[in-house]
Amino acid sequence: RWFTHFYVVSVLWNGFLLICLFQAEFLSGSLPSWVEHVHRALGRDPQIAGFYPQTDCERFSALLVLLLLWLHSCRRLAECLWTSVFSNSVIHIVQYCFGLAYYIAVGSTVLCQVPTNVRNGKWLSVQICWYHVVGVLMYIWASLHQHRCLVVLANLRKSKSGKVVSLSHSVPFGGWFERVSCPHYFAELLIYISMAVTLGFHNVTWWCVVMYVLFNQALAAVLCHEFYQKNFSSYPKHRKAFIPFVF
Repeated sequence: RWFTHFYVVSVLWNGFLLICLFQAEFLSGSLPSWVEHVHRALGRDPQIAGFYPQTDCERFSALLVLLLLWLHSCRRLAECLWTSVFSNSVIHIVQYCFGLAYYIAVGSTVLCQVPTNVRNGKWLSVQICWYHVVGVLMYIWASLHQHRCLVVLANLRKSKSGKVVSLSHSVPFGGWFERVSCPHYFAELLIYISMAVTLGFHNVTWWCVVMYVLFNQALAAVLCHEFYQKNFSSYPKHRKAFIPFVF
């Protein structure tokens, strides 16, 4: 349940960044001055194109990904509040602080792909490219599957009437759980990959974020998988930990 704090921070912070970028692109506003400071700290001239997306299609990609990230945080917050049934377990203070910092940094990462003089005197012309369509469809598909997985986990602790009857762990079945122990972690990876697709595949910075999510979620999945195997003698042997048929 402590993860709820992460999503509260993410909804507020990334919502603020989304508003800032929207105003800069469509309402003759400007990006916060700290964005320029971050650019300079990274050794890049914030007024020069080069590394940064300059075409309307690429600029729209950054705006779209920031929107998807914010929507993802909103959904996860809603699931924490109204879907998931949490035990009384706690979180290490270092992991808690790192989680808060991560959700602040990941939205800022998207914003810093855009030059501070983003408008260049012109409004953004919305140009939908094929990879926007593919990325958004993949995002929706992965998000739906992640939600279904979380519903399955929550129902393990509820009666048919929806009342919470237990906080103990049980073996989940159905859907992607038939193939892996932690399909909700796998779906999380797919969601971040979908954003990389939405950015047009070539954004190296975001692929670094994807790699972080890969290792982070894989580690969590392995620990959960080992927990299931240790505590449930009849646990299905064919299930993988994280990626169906692979890992």
